[in-house]
Amino acid sequence: MLQTVFRHLDRLYPDMVAWRRHFHMHPELSFQEVETPKRIAELQRSFGLAVREGVGGRGVVAVLEGAAPGPTVALRADFDALPIQDEKEVPYRSQVPGVMHAYGHDAHTAILLGVARALSAVRNQLPGRVVFIHQFAEEVTPGGAKAMIEDGCLEGVDVIFGTHVWSGLPLGTIGYREGPMMAAADAFRIVVQGRGGHGAAPHETVDAIAVGAQLVSMLQQVVARRVDPVQPAVVTVGSFHAGSAFNVIAEQAVLEGTARSFDEGVRNLLEREIERVVQGVCAAASARYSYTYTRGYPALVNHERETRLLVDTLSQVYNANRLVRMDPIMGGEDFAYYLQKVPGTFFFTGAGNPQVGASYPHHHPRFDIDERAMAVAAKALAALTLRTLCGDGVLDGARLTLPEASQPVIA
Repeated sequence: MLQTVFRHLDRLYPDMVAWRRHFHMHPELSFQEVETPKRIAELQRSFGLAVREGVGGRGVVAVLEGAAPGPTVALRADFDALPIQDEKEVPYRSQVPGVMHAYGHDAHTAILLGVARALSAVRNQLPGRVVFIHQFAEEVTPGGAKAMIEDGCLEGVDVIFGTHVWSGLPLGTIGYREGPMMAAADAFRIVVQGRGGHGAAPHETVDAIAVGAQLVSMLQQVVARRVDPVQPAVVTVGSFHAGSAFNVIAEQAVLEGTARSFDEGVRNLLEREIERVVQGVCAAASARYSYTYTRGYPALVNHERETRLLVDTLSQVYNANRLVRMDPIMGGEDFAYYLQKVPGTFFFTGAGNPQVGASYPHHHPRFDIDERAMAVAAKALAALTLRTLCGDGVLDGARLTLPEASQPVIA
């Protein structure tokens, strides 16, 4: 059966490219998605799937019912964009000023649509169900995953799979990891309240900039001297705003940053220790402060059984040399919420290829992918789904191959 689905996906590849480029040209920001979910719902209905819109707010869930009882597999893709000006010189460049798909969510959506269309062609041979979760607002906390889960998108689901196209991996590479793969991503905000005055009379003031500068330096000691060296952690101050004139000592400084970790104990320690540093530095300078620590997405922890299934399945239908066990990544992903509820795994699909301009990092204004990565990702998800639903025999000697054209021209 997998050979048949692979053939369907090969024929659907130009459609996947067209869908991806449509979404790329018409991006919508997190929590502002209107036309994107409408288009997704229309396409999924055209494949004969039952569709529910407005899930958790702006999400779309499509369900493919098989012909016999069996497990329920969920596949997830996100569809929001970023507030970045698209600087690529391509026909499918974003038509929305200041907004673009710079992280691959347009490709994720096209991948899931392709898998849905291909599996719908063999539904009469399928046991169980496949749930296609199209998620809004992955880029901005609190994200869309949690709200969609609360609205029932995982009801009856036995296992979930997801992938992310990744320009940092060569085209066609599959990056996987069992256990912790992506970090918990938290944010903090520190407001230092000093006492302003004339730049020529610092002894009469409490210099908020001087206090803030000490904080930037001292906060680096939290990871260096308070966190167990074998535990990954990051504390970064990404924003520092203070002052209004060259000869005025600033009364207030605002620092904002992020804390990343995998272990929940380390996460708690970071929250406490950041404030302890702030408290001590401000006390020494006779400054006051306010401190806010906002918890973002939890760490993404892949389940071992499902990750082994991924590796074993793709080793049989793909080139095993293309499978790479990745180091943990300090970026965050709200797919973590799904994995807290049901078993599953999240993997990366290599989409980098300098020959077609796919060499820029994610969130870069010239970000792009080699679109053949979508074919690899779709076939990987289809293989995982069918093996989960039907067992080992479904692989039937199928081979995962790439389309010949890297950048087909779509009329």
